[in-house]
Amino acid sequence: MLDLLLTRDALQSSTLNHGLKVLGDRWTVAVVMGAFTGFTRFEDWQTRLDIPRSTLAQRLSKLVSLGLLRKRIYQERPQRHAYHLTQAGLQLYDHVLMIWVWEKRWGNRVTALPAQLWHKPCGHRFVPVLACTACFEKTTLNDLRLTLKVVPELLDDALAHGRNARVAANDTQRMGLGLRVDRWALLIVAAVMLGCHYFDQLSLVLGIASSVLARRLSGMVSAGLLLAQPDLADARRIVYRLTPTSRDLFAYLVCFSTWAGRDHLRLPSSIMPVHKACGHRFVPQVLCSVCRMPLRPHDVSYAQLAA
Repeated sequence: MLDLLLTRDALQSSTLNHGLKVLGDRWTVAVVMGAFTGFTRFEDWQTRLDIPRSTLAQRLSKLVSLGLLRKRIYQERPQRHAYHLTQAGLQLYDHVLMIWVWEKRWGNRVTALPAQLWHKPCGHRFVPVLACTACFEKTTLNDLRLTLKVVPELLDDALAHGRNARVAANDTQRMGLGLRVDRWALLIVAAVMLGCHYFDQLSLVLGIASSVLARRLSGMVSAGLLLAQPDLADARRIVYRLTPTSRDLFAYLVCFSTWAGRDHLRLPSSIMPVHKACGHRFVPQVLCSVCRMPLRPHDVSYAQLAA
């Protein structure tokens, strides 16, 4: 039976929730993605992504302060800067690869992303594959058992700042990963993954006002991220279930949660996946679909390799 209070506190104290507060808005995700695809100058991001100048300046400054980007002067007069990923920033690579996979399959930014990925060590075009670090087997949501254990430090922080910040009325716009899926859509998907399928369950676990949650759910159903069906036991109630589109967000969510716990918060997450096949705690790694070796940023090319 679903323990709603445990689920609420576990989601609030999860590394996913706390990580998304830092890097979960659509423009920050877009800037990070651009950094991995070769953007280095302010004009690169603004021209390619059409980000307002003030918003872009704020996001770049934020990523520099987090130690994920470094800023260097490349022209003295007028002074201009180049931005490069730091070693800490490169640790985001697994979840960036999962953004690429999801967008290629379901997203609307296909033309803004590299058309193909090539693995330099094996010389082949590849698709990133999510796998278990312990056994190297390809892993999906169905292959895991999720257990919950509240992290007191992170729950205290969530309570100190309010369980959830107020959701703006226009936050229901632009659904989809990167420029369309935002923090709230991802938290709703995570709550459904944890077993919350009814409106009242989602409202309690997420702490969202009923009117706002209704708009969010309606937008996600329209976008194909959720399926809404009458409850067979009580047709007056609606059951919300994942679609193939939202189930595929799992790879992104688990890679991002791992980064947030390991590299940003340095605390365990309250949502602990166990790989059913090998029995080990699931720690994700992203492999080349051809040679099955872990992927590193400098080993991946966006252009076909010379024979």
